[in-house]
Amino acid sequence: MSTRDKTNSLPEPPGGKGLPLVGETIAFFNDPNFNSKRVAKYGKVYQTNIFGSPTVVMVGAEANTFLFRNENKYVVSTWPKSTRILLGSKSLAVNNGSFHTSRRKLLYQAFQPRALASYLPTMSGITDAYLKKWLEMGELTWYPELRNYTFDIASNLFVSTEGGSQTPVGHYFEDWCAGLFTIPFNLPWTKFGKALKARTKLLGSLEQIICQRQQGDNPGEDALGLLIQAKDEEGDSLSLEELKDQILLLLFAGHETLTSAIASFCLLTAQHPDVLQKLREEQNRLNLTGTPTVEHLQSMTYLEQVLKEVMRLIPPVGGGFREAIATFEFAGYRIPKGWNIQYQIAQTHQDQDLYPESDRFDPDRFAPDISVDKQASFGYIPFGGGLRECIGKEFARLEMRLFASKLLQDYQWELIPEQNLDLVTVPTPHPRDGLKVKFSRREGVAR
Repeated sequence: MSTRDKTNSLPEPPGGKGLPLVGETIAFFNDPNFNSKRVAKYGKVYQTNIFGSPTVVMVGAEANTFLFRNENKYVVSTWPKSTRILLGSKSLAVNNGSFHTSRRKLLYQAFQPRALASYLPTMSGITDAYLKKWLEMGELTWYPELRNYTFDIASNLFVSTEGGSQTPVGHYFEDWCAGLFTIPFNLPWTKFGKALKARTKLLGSLEQIICQRQQGDNPGEDALGLLIQAKDEEGDSLSLEELKDQILLLLFAGHETLTSAIASFCLLTAQHPDVLQKLREEQNRLNLTGTPTVEHLQSMTYLEQVLKEVMRLIPPVGGGFREAIATFEFAGYRIPKGWNIQYQIAQTHQDQDLYPESDRFDPDRFAPDISVDKQASFGYIPFGGGLRECIGKEFARLEMRLFASKLLQDYQWELIPEQNLDLVTVPTPHPRDGLKVKFSRREGVAR
């Protein structure tokens, strides 16, 4: 029997298809235990139907390794239909092959080490302004504030727009984000319908910014300036339509998932005073004043452990999607060509073999002498992996470390009682009541 015949004779993964048209999409959105229930019932490879497509969920380091190492052989990156439409057809995220490779090289210039180091003064100034604002507020719902904070940094660094969260682009962004992972029913009252409307307005605002820049004497030194000056393989400049889609992606990548990670850091450290104390001791030993340098931030080894554990326990993205471009075999099952595959970040990070007591917040898992993230190939994947690993990974790590360092040095925060801290997971994880805190200056800190 040929390999092909052998593969075709294998069974499809177990699982259920749900309702006509919508499949199990509603449960996927509304049940935070959707995956863990099905893993318990069917095992680490099971089928479902979400976002209108038959989908195989593959869980664990072995599955991640298979998918990441067989990119463009058995699978290519894909997204749910709602996400593809709202990101735009020219967006780096929704393309594959040579177009993806060439555009990724262009966009990476905004995230290379020299560029990142140049971002620190702007990041620092915006961070200081927000910390001062929160101190004056005293009590606040932190998550929406953190959204504004990360958006201000992204819009300042990528398109040189100050106070971006208070501009039309900032106002439309929230409606646009809310529709990214939805059933794509284009009706005025649906999240998707509202998001499409917001996308049109967002692109209109971005077009104004781009055209002003193109008509000026200097295209600028930010990510937009870089893209305006860029040439593709044929020596052509990027079209206006593509510039809009790529800038929209950069603003999303530098904002939405980062807000979730920072909010989770604030939540988990407030709930674990022993960890908070060790973080403060590390900051005190460094004796910092003013803006930390890149070298300072890299020397914060315990902070790095904590941030790794934050993103293990509450990964900003729960998983990623691939499409099978050929029928293949995995774990004794036949995965048909044309089906979608979801690799699981959240479930991988709950693997008891890699992470004993996986529900417990324990930054010591990532201590240098243990380094659990090095123990299995793709067993720790908060930023995805392989050819499609998040291009803004180092930008996100830089901003998280800078924010955490400044917060820890001078401020304290405590959770206000009787709020709902259960996580809403779409579009990215955040506490249901928005993370309500009392915010104050640390005792004995005179600055």
